[in-house]
Amino acid sequence: MSASPLPKFSFDTEFAADGGVASQTPRPKRAYLPDEVEQIRREARAEGENAGLTSVAAAQAQALSEIAAACQQALPKLAEVAHTHRLGSAALALACGRAIADAALAQFPEAPVRAALEALAREIEAQPRLVVSAEPALAQALGAVLQETADAIGFEGAIQLRPEPEFNAHAFTLDFGDGSAAFDPAAAAARVALALEAALAAEGLHAEPLIPGIESQE
Repeated sequence: MSASPLPKFSFDTEFAADGGVASQTPRPKRAYLPDEVEQIRREARAEGENAGLTSVAAAQAQALSEIAAACQQALPKLAEVAHTHRLGSAALALACGRAIADAALAQFPEAPVRAALEALAREIEAQPRLVVSAEPALAQALGAVLQETADAIGFEGAIQLRPEPEFNAHAFTLDFGDGSAAFDPAAAAARVALALEAALAAEGLHAEPLIPGIESQE
């Protein structure tokens, strides 16, 4: 069994062949002047402050990195919440619009027919006959209105009113030979709802950000 080699012993002072000192390890200084003590204190304090600032800067950088990562993870969820909110807002707006339109039609059922005749005045003025088909409740309210509106727009042809039980509430058609026009509130509301749904679906999660300058990411 071989023994481990002993550590090499080093001398603080080495002498040359002529007896002079060849090399000498500086001995630690054991006494300092007040100015030296103050200088050492200032250097130690500066080193401590630099180390502390470096540590704080590193901690700040790490915290900012973690905050940025958390924000990146939260933005897609925020976009989903915003999209859901837009869908709900659109549905509420449609419901409110439908309620207002229904109330207006209930109060003034003949108004859409009057407006349609006035808009088509030039198309029907030379026609010999105008056939108005409407759901029964509306047809019952249109007798005097049709003749009054025809006189106002200068229509001198015959007016025929036909109740149509299969029509939706407040729906009607105008047939004047060379053309026709139709109005169905329920069908119109359904078309608006479909168009809005299609627009929201196409927009998806790529709408304008809630916070300007912040883009959502999937």
